[in-house]
Amino acid sequence: MTTAAPEQTPLIEVRDIVKHFGSVIALSGVSLKVSAGEVLCLLGDNGAGKSTLIKTLSGCHKPSSGEFLVEGRPVAFSSPRDALDAGIATVYQDLAMIPLMSITRNFFMGREPIRGFGPLKWIDFDLAHAVTRDEMHRIGIDIRDPHQAVGTLSGGERQCVAIARAVYFGAKVLILDEPTSALGVAQTSMVLKYINLVRAKGLGVIFITHNVRHAYAVGDRFTVLNRGKTLGTYAKSGIAMDELQNLMAGGKELQAVSEELGGTV
Repeated sequence: MTTAAPEQTPLIEVRDIVKHFGSVIALSGVSLKVSAGEVLCLLGDNGAGKSTLIKTLSGCHKPSSGEFLVEGRPVAFSSPRDALDAGIATVYQDLAMIPLMSITRNFFMGREPIRGFGPLKWIDFDLAHAVTRDEMHRIGIDIRDPHQAVGTLSGGERQCVAIARAVYFGAKVLILDEPTSALGVAQTSMVLKYINLVRAKGLGVIFITHNVRHAYAVGDRFTVLNRGKTLGTYAKSGIAMDELQNLMAGGKELQAVSEELGGTV
């Protein structure tokens, strides 16, 4: 007789999170969890509450009520620094990069390796350039010159720099905010492949997107938000792409509109 393996403790879990801004209810009972080596896709139309949830998970907002657990322990973040210290890194759409600065300076961004003692300290650029080149090479991006401005990279390459930076500095959970929204097909493919590599390293990934095809390509589970509530979480084996699209976009509403327009033509 075999015994079932103990259930893995999620890296992060939120239960019935509520967030009010005065009289406005942005989140009204959201629950989700992500485990090591898993990509959880967070889907929802505009106004579903995705942005508020991201900012709550990353320490920008304090929830009005509900539970927030990191590796099974309750937490109450006061700032994004608290979330980073707990291993939760968020890569936003704007990437927080300075286009005219070098790839290396953007990769380290305030965490440059330092040499020397006391007042005689300087940035170890040889080490910083070597690390940047090495980390980019690991994900298949050949940087000819780490001194080059990060703005000279493609959109997909810049996304990969931002993700690699978070991984290098010890993230356990990556929250990716619409990382493929402004990318072409080849650049999207690059980012999705890298997300798959990150999962293989044992990190947990929360992938926020409007694009069901992109989500279905890499996702293990899918949580759908609507008007600040969780509609449900579905394993990839339990839901087809078309069903997921209908859930996210409100299949019944679209069908009703289609019938209405068809009737007026």
